[in-house]
Amino acid sequence: LGVDHSHTDVLVIGAGPAGLAVAPCLRRPGITATIVDSGEAVGETWLRRYERLHLHTPRIQSALPGLRMPRRFGRWVAKDDVAHYLRVYARLHDLRPQFGIEVQRIEREDGIWRATTSDGDVTAREVVLATGYSNRAIEPQWPGQETFTGEILHASRYRDAAPFAGRSVLVVGAGNSGAEIAADLAEHGVAEVRLAVRTPPNIVPRQLGPIPTTLIAIPMDFLPAWCTDPVNRLLQRLVVGDLTPYGMPPARSGLVAQQRATAVTPTIDVGLVAALRAGTVTAVPALERFEGNEAVLADGSRLTPDAVIAATGYSTGLQSVVGHLGILDVHGGPASTGGGTHPHAPGMRFVGIRSPLKGLLLQINLDARAAARAISRERGT
Repeated sequence: LGVDHSHTDVLVIGAGPAGLAVAPCLRRPGITATIVDSGEAVGETWLRRYERLHLHTPRIQSALPGLRMPRRFGRWVAKDDVAHYLRVYARLHDLRPQFGIEVQRIEREDGIWRATTSDGDVTAREVVLATGYSNRAIEPQWPGQETFTGEILHASRYRDAAPFAGRSVLVVGAGNSGAEIAADLAEHGVAEVRLAVRTPPNIVPRQLGPIPTTLIAIPMDFLPAWCTDPVNRLLQRLVVGDLTPYGMPPARSGLVAQQRATAVTPTIDVGLVAALRAGTVTAVPALERFEGNEAVLADGSRLTPDAVIAATGYSTGLQSVVGHLGILDVHGGPASTGGGTHPHAPGMRFVGIRSPLKGLLLQINLDARAAARAISRERGT
């Protein structure tokens, strides 16, 4: 870009899986897109994630349009293999994202979108926001946090268990990141691992027999909660069992109901349940505050952890960019994704911003195709 007021037909913001998936779908009707990203390279965010991470969706359910994932990746693809796949995908489709460009705000002017970026203004007929479901870490803010003498780090900065050997660690948050990090710490012999739980999660296995859970979940994105959640509860009872003796309270609502009300997907078990039963991870009440080197929990009990890993979640980061347009919901996500647009924002679409029960990468595949079809119709190509 480099020059103020440059113009493109379609501006795609984000060069992760969602942004990369959109551009090849647009090329089929002959539309070119400019892809910008605030990062440094394709796949970099995957390389930075914790070493244990594998996709929760199977390989066949995780590919982007136009390129299968290699069989050698196995059923559950490792995060470094995802990064490699994205780099190959970009080369195959000759995608050349422009990195180091942060989009700060987008306005509608005379039927054209104007994006204010760190590298000047860009105008476009169509905009696709593909910056990700977990774009920005929500940093923890507990009362008395500044008095804590131990280490506090967000889960996004966790890499492996090695720095925590011989230490007492409190992991805060029982979503997918917190559950897996707690299991990872326990499996690598960290002296003491506790998992603080504020909102009891719906815990589900990664697969039922040979069938991946996310494949079973595909119809659940369309069916009502009253229809699916009784079945889910029965399966959870049979497969996961009762975890209350290990300090993990039951979820307050069904799997589908919870996901729709809070936008939080269920916690897929990749080691936490075994660690709870083995006593290598102990579930405790929510963290309320710090008093010096003590962590005070919701029931008044006190711990003295050496380190606190805050799996306190992520936000879409969209509020500062498009929040003023009145098109975001209470969770900071768009009202519609894929091919749909909001009446207040014609020509603006979102891909990969929501994480459905069937898996984010499958949704990206579907949304990218739908967005490209809609843009092609609007352009008359």
